Amino acid sequence: MPRLFIPPSLRPFCEGEEEVNVEGATVLEAVQSLDQQYPGVMERLCPEGKLRAGIAVTVDQNVTPRGLAQKVSSDSEIHFLPAIGGG
Repeated sequence: MPRLFIPPSLRPFCEGEEEVNVEGATVLEAVQSLDQQYPGVMERLCPEGKLRAGIAVTVDQNVTPRGLAQKVSSDSEIHFLPAIGGG
């Protein structure tokens, strides 16, 4: 099962958990699985079904431009980080 690391701002809504094993073959399915365990988390992380602005997702330590559509495997690690802009 993929491991989803919960951002500090969402931990109060997840009983203080820092990481949770979730079901899913994509980041979206993993977030939906997390929302089943802790209702309301998806709306805070993915309002209107899209990743909240200013948040990047990494799968297995790689920032992915595919966001919620990124495929994950049973041993993947999923992290949500503040997006860093620059130029």
